[in-house]
Formats: sequence, structure tokens, C-alpha cells
Amino acid sequence: MSESLINNLLQLSSGGESGFSVGLPGSPALFCEKIVRRVPGKRLVCQGVWAQQAVYAKLFIGNDAARYFERDKRGVERLFKAGIASPAILFSGLAEDHKTYVIIFEAIGEAHNAEEICRELDAPERLKLMRRLVQTVAFHHQAGLLQTDLYLKNFLVQQTLNQEDLIYTLDGDGIRSLSPLFQKHQKLHNLATLFSKMDVLDDGWIAAHYEQYCLQLGITHSPVDAAEVWVLTQKIRHQVAKGYADKKVFRNCTDVKVMKNFKYFQAVASTFGVENQVLASLDPFLADAKLNIKNGNTCTIGKVTLANQSVVIKRYNIKSFWHGLNRAFRVSRAEKSWANAYRLIISNIATAKPLALVEARFGCFRRRAYYVSEYIDAPDVMQFFAQSTKLEDRQTVARNLATLFYKLYLLKFSHGDCKASNIKIVNFAPVLIDLDGMQAHFGSVVGDWWFKRKHIKDLKRLMRNWVNDAEVTALLKQAFVLEYTARHPDEDDRILFRAGIV
Repeated sequence: MSESLINNLLQLSSGGESGFSVGLPGSPALFCEKIVRRVPGKRLVCQGVWAQQAVYAKLFIGNDAARYFERDKRGVERLFKAGIASPAILFSGLAEDHKTYVIIFEAIGEAHNAEEICRELDAPERLKLMRRLVQTVAFHHQAGLLQTDLYLKNFLVQQTLNQEDLIYTLDGDGIRSLSPLFQKHQKLHNLATLFSKMDVLDDGWIAAHYEQYCLQLGITHSPVDAAEVWVLTQKIRHQVAKGYADKKVFRNCTDVKVMKNFKYFQAVASTFGVENQVLASLDPFLADAKLNIKNGNTCTIGKVTLANQSVVIKRYNIKSFWHGLNRAFRVSRAEKSWANAYRLIISNIATAKPLALVEARFGCFRRRAYYVSEYIDAPDVMQFFAQSTKLEDRQTVARNLATLFYKLYLLKFSHGDCKASNIKIVNFAPVLIDLDGMQAHFGSVVGDWWFKRKHIKDLKRLMRNWVNDAEVTALLKQAFVLEYTARHPDEDDRILFRAGIV
């Protein structure tokens, strides 16, 4: 990869195999072993070897490569100047092709990003980690800096024996100086952005985290400001989920590849190695009605094998000319399923992995639509309770189911069809599927009232699955009362009473 380096990197930024070298003038070559992040047409982040040591490297390509390179490098230099831990820059400059900009960072041993670590921790350990992250953000603010791309994956946690974990700040591209004006609001908004990345069940810690932040900066703790941080956290969490699920996953990004022309629109998960021509012709996979999971007027569902993995194809049928005319100008139900799957994923709620969205089109007019997701080989929640005989396992699933619905309540998500077949049980944990009726509610008092009506409807539909099973009904009622009242004892709108659970 010498003369055609930039062209190869442009291709690799959208997909392809890892393992290539980059020549650097007056320096050993960089060997990239694994691509860990791709931003199509703009950037690659690689894990590799340089000068016989393990490193991470950012390769900047495209028209704005020089600008992004300088901004990233300048951000890291600001962190070092402020004494904030960040992986050291070992090399920065142009590659031998004089078009690709490169920054090589030291690899921090025994370290993982905070997002990965949080997934594996129990509540007390998550609390400890968040305290360390709040401390790090306070250091940023003391130094007059903001990490504007404040995701947990932009903090590296090096776990050490017999002492506190070390926190490294990543991504110099997101480092900015605090503006002279409205600094207090900038800081509170930045802190709330960090809190919005916590699991919604951990929001009860926000007040304590804010108090710790104030102590760190030596400022007066204000209950009014604490309340503002909580409100900002909810608002930012909603905005981020909406921006990701309703916009980002419908264009080329790290997680999704998009292809479109006059006849079709395709959005495909970056990890799903299926050929475009296969997705362009999905009807043959659903041709044998006997093999399908469902053959209905509204939709046809089949389990098939694509790209060497079991998947579910859900085709949304056009029932008549007038139905087709009506659907031509509206968001397809496949599109809603695609967006809602990513909405759940970013909200830390388990669902079947979204693999592809395919819409047959005639210009701007929508026709048939297809949603492809992973196949989950697991019993649904009704089958689980029918098959399981151990009381401890049944209690675990009941409590996890109650926790799921309480998270949906906090996030203001309504599912719309909580029949048992739409909730799979994997390792005693519920996984939501069939998301085309799911809605996100946020904003006005009227919107809040409407959401609670929808949530109560979801709870009632869930409980109807066991209307003839007094034992499971009692188990679930106990779990829901424990979950809702333990986490929200001051609830005054009597959600469970209105749902008939108490």
C-alpha cells in the first residue's frame, strides 16, 4: 500500500479486511493489525505495532484531514498541559503519500474503555467508577476544558492492584476551551451529558455525584443547580437517543452502511457481511409459506440463513392499491423497527440485533419494506414460565421483567404490543422484539399524561398473558410492586394500581 494508500484507506473506512502498513517519512512504518473504528471517508482508528511497541493510531483522510488532524493533536496537547492523563503521542505528521495524516498513541496496558467496563459491573461498582469519572470531568473544568464528545468510551480505565483505577481521557478532537461567557451553564450541561450516559436506573445517584463535583471544584452545592442537572440529564439522554435512532443510523456511520438509488434504500449493520444483491432480492427467501413463521396479510415473517447466520426477515406487505398509495408517503413500519431497535440499544435495553432495513422504492415513493434482525433461539416469556420448575429461576425472571418495564417507564418508551411472544428470555433476562409499534414520548405535560396511559396499557397487556395462571400472576405482581415501589416510593400517579397490578 504505497502509491494507492489514500484510495485503499478510503475503501477501508467503509469496510474491508484489516492488516496493512503505512510508510512514515524518517520513521519506522506503522503496521495496522486491526481496525477498531471507522468513520467513512474521514478517519480510521487502528490497533497495531510501531517501532516494536504496541500502539493505537488515527489515520485522517479526505478533504478535511488536515483540519481534523490539527484539532485532535491540539486537544491532546491541551490535556497534557493541564496535567490530565491521556495516552502519549509517539508520532504525528504526514505519511509517505503526503495525503494521509497520522497520529500514533501509546497503548495503555490492562485497560478498557469505561463503556465496556460498565456493562460488566454491579451497581456498587458502577457507582465507584462514576465517582472517578465525575472527578475526571471536574479536572477538565478546573483546567478550563470541555470534552464535547462525552461518551463513556472516550474514557480509558486502567485497572491496577491495591490502588485506584487510572482514568485516561481520549479523543483530543472533542477537547475545547470553556467559553468566557455562560461558563456555569456549560459546566452543568457537560456534567449532565456524562450522567446521561449512565443507565437510567442509576439516575438516583445524580444528586450525590453533583455534590461530589461541587466539593471537587470548591463551589457551593445548590439544590436548584442539582435539580437543573437532573432535568438536563433527561433532556440530553432523549436528544442523543433521538439523534442516533432517528437520524444517524439512516446514513453512513461507524455502525451502519447505507446504499440507495431510485429503486431501493438499504441500511445495513456494519457487522453484517451480507451482499447487497442478496438484500435487493429477499422475496425468494419467503416464497415457501410452509417454512415461514407467519403468513399474514399485514406481514410475512421467515427464519432464514444469511451471511452464515440465522436471521429473521419481516416483510411488510402491501395489501391493496389503496393501501400501497397510503403507505407510499409514510415512514414504513420496517423503518420504525430499525430506529426503535437502535433506540433500545443506546438505552441499554436488550433487543434482537438490527441487521438490515430494505425498502423497495420508486423515487421518493415507498413500496414494500423489509426488516432483518438476528434470530434469537430462546423461549418466549410464557414458554419459560411453563417450562421452568425452579422457584428461584422464576423469581429471577419475574424481577428482571419488572426491571425492564420500570426502565421503559423511566425512559418514557411504550412498546404497544406486550404479548408474551414479543418477549424472549435469554439467560434469565428479557429481550424485546417486534418494535414497529414502539414509541418514545418526551416533552409536554400532555405528552407525559399520554405516555402513562400507554405504559398502563402495556402493563395490562403483559398481565393478560397469564389471566388463567394464578401462580405466575402472583409472582409477577410481587416483582412489579417490589421494583416500582423500591425505586420510586414517592410515585403519586398510582401506575400499578391503574394497571390492576395492586
